[in-house]
Amino acid sequence: MAHWLVKSEPSTWSFADQVAAGERGTSWNGVRNHAAKLNLMAMKVGEEAFFYHSNEGKAIVGVVAVTKPYYPDPTDASGRFGMVDFKAVRALERPVTLDEIKADKRLATMILVVNSRLSVQPVTADEWRAVLALARAKPLRPKA
Repeated sequence: MAHWLVKSEPSTWSFADQVAAGERGTSWNGVRNHAAKLNLMAMKVGEEAFFYHSNEGKAIVGVVAVTKPYYPDPTDASGRFGMVDFKAVRALERPVTLDEIKADKRLATMILVVNSRLSVQPVTADEWRAVLALARAKPLRPKA
């Protein structure tokens, strides 16, 4: 199964909002980038994605699962874009910040690092494991 990362500004839609949506989950609409669209189209039911808080927080905070595959986005008047449905699976043990991701050599080629503007992106199996390991690790303490 593939792994993914989806981005949302927490003031627009946060992981807490996703959790509050419960088992029914919610649609991931509003994507208007063709590369992100292709990634949505490739998603299969049951695949998991990291939920990343962009702009505010800049951290991976949770995991969601695809509950409905790609279908037309009714908010798109052009009819060119679609969406998938997600439900929250779990919060990470602790958020993994963008700074931590950039500092980890295992994640140097992660799309989040090399093309941070893409709102829906694939994550390799090795990257998935590395991020989960960082989420379990104690945060680094700043040098005094």
